Amino acid sequence: MTKSDLFCILERSPVIAAVRDENFETALTSSAEIIFYLKANLLTVKKRVSEAINSGKIIFIHIDLAEGIAKDQTGIKFLANIGVHGIISTRSHLIKNAKDEGLLTVQRFFALDSQGLNSVREIIGSADFIEIMPGVIPKVIEEFVKTSGDIIAGGLIETKDEVITALKLGATAVSTGKTHLWEL
Repeated sequence: MTKSDLFCILERSPVIAAVRDENFETALTSSAEIIFYLKANLLTVKKRVSEAINSGKIIFIHIDLAEGIAKDQTGIKFLANIGVHGIISTRSHLIKNAKDEGLLTVQRFFALDSQGLNSVREIIGSADFIEIMPGVIPKVIEEFVKTSGDIIAGGLIETKDEVITALKLGATAVSTGKTHLWEL
């Protein structure tokens, strides 16, 4: 899968199911085409990846939150070998390792203060997409759409209006754990 392929999917289906185990099954049957698996663990991740792929979903693993999976090149290789499409991380070296393995990448940033925004500016371009959190800050979305263009708004998105606002501001997609929004 290429970034271009993913972009086409996001144009068609811009709401990403951000899940943990308790709502993984719901994501599999939802109309969301992409799953951000936020709390994978070594014992079940292979099964979950297989379930997602068999359900026609694109699956990203948030490696920073994964349990029992090393946060290093070997952990990335393991995920690539079991068929994940990409990873999510706040760590630049993991983004680089994942790209070296041919995986798609989403680098997550927290725009909580000016220092957080400066961190985003320094790293733009290394990941396929950046995820700005929280995704309900219009000023931040607008700024980074101008410089990067490939923005996923995530965190604190709880209403249809917030999804629509983020997309109107130029975000490519939104990620949310709110199951009722996965059907938009």
